[in-house]
Amino acid sequence: MKQLTLTLLLLLAAATVSAQQRKSLSILGDSYSTFENYLQPDSNFVWYFQGKHENTDVTRVEETWWSLLLKKTGMKLCQNNSFSGSTISSTGYNKEDYSERSFCKRLWNLGCPDVIIVLGATNDSWAGSPIGEFKYADWTKQDLYSFRPAMAYMLYHLKNRYPNTEIYFVMNSELKEDITTSCRLLCEHYGVPFIQLENIDKINGHPSIKGMEAIAEQVEKGM
Repeated sequence: MKQLTLTLLLLLAAATVSAQQRKSLSILGDSYSTFENYLQPDSNFVWYFQGKHENTDVTRVEETWWSLLLKKTGMKLCQNNSFSGSTISSTGYNKEDYSERSFCKRLWNLGCPDVIIVLGATNDSWAGSPIGEFKYADWTKQDLYSFRPAMAYMLYHLKNRYPNTEIYFVMNSELKEDITTSCRLLCEHYGVPFIQLENIDKINGHPSIKGMEAIAEQVEKGM
């Protein structure tokens, strides 16, 4: 009886340690990473909703790329700060001011994660945000209306605000070459692992169930 009790206590202790060692994941993203009722802040715009709708075949949170990744890796979700339609820079669609929803604005609000995954630049490409010049310090507010300085600003401050955190940048497929190349070069400059997505199945430009599965697989491999 004593031996059984000791065994149970050891199993319980091992399970507790295992739970404590699980890494936490935060996401900084756009529509690709949204799902209703799973965003912080909850005022962020959403693309993916519970139940069937015409935009996509993704109807359950378990079908999102990040939920699949959590299941694959055993990580737990810390915070998902994704905002549908958001740009890394402050320039959005129709040259509108997106500074309040930009990645540069939201990077400060990701909790205290062990891992951060950034999946962005899609809307900068689609909206035709100004590409700008590479700039690695002394950014002004005006600088952030162009993509390259904004991307550099984001990576620099992610690295400094979350110094003990693994940070990965995930690049969508089929974007403008200057956006993709700039992201790769800037990630190399700041030492941020760069994961290039390939052959992602999409509906209305957004990952389908099949596309979400491919993203999860490619991100896991890239990590």
